[in-house]
Amino acid sequence: MLAVRGLSKAYGAKQVLDGVDLDLAQGESLVVIGGSGTGKSVLLRCILGLETPDAGSILWQGRPLAGQRAAFMDRFGMLFQNAALFDSLPVWRNVAFRLLRTMPKAQARALAIEKLARVGLRPEVAELYPAELSGGMRKRAGLARAIAADPQVIFFDEPTTGLDPIRAAAINALIRGIVDETGAAAITITHDMSSVRSVADRVALLDRGRVRWQGAVAAMDTAGDAHLRDFVAGGTGR
Repeated sequence: MLAVRGLSKAYGAKQVLDGVDLDLAQGESLVVIGGSGTGKSVLLRCILGLETPDAGSILWQGRPLAGQRAAFMDRFGMLFQNAALFDSLPVWRNVAFRLLRTMPKAQARALAIEKLARVGLRPEVAELYPAELSGGMRKRAGLARAIAADPQVIFFDEPTTGLDPIRAAAINALIRGIVDETGAAAITITHDMSSVRSVADRVALLDRGRVRWQGAVAAMDTAGDAHLRDFVAGGTGR
């Protein structure tokens, strides 16, 4: 569904991405891990078109993404690190933000309430504002927005940041369930190894701007790469 080939990006003398190759199959959950500054967020920003890579290509369903950006933007969902809800809009309008462009208000609101229910939020939450929600509820509302338009690919940027272990586990379970139910492809960026084990089919480790290791999540603990072992164990690998 999505392929990254030889992707490179530098900021002045700092080479952030240095020839990244990745593939994402339909229905697959890929988790990208790595220390701070290894290029995880820049990789995501390049895929989304927020950054222009210096070299390399991104393919969407076998064709250059640059030539079909509008179609891609209609088919992706995004859960931002801090949910990134619009403070001035009630929750249902946040969830239905994209839907309101293409359907009547009543229909969009009904769909928003349906998606909120899918992530465990009751209908009355729809009329609340983001400031009235707990951190876990904001994450759930952000997840409802990410799946509102039934996307083909969903991006999760540090989905459990700022949550306690119980709420983080609940978000991980929701992500895994949504990927399994919808058949959407997913890319998750995280430092949280519990998230990796909960949501990943496959794992890619970025180090110094390159994919140092990738493989099935089940192979992660027995891989021979010392940096990966240290990362999994909570070390720096340096």
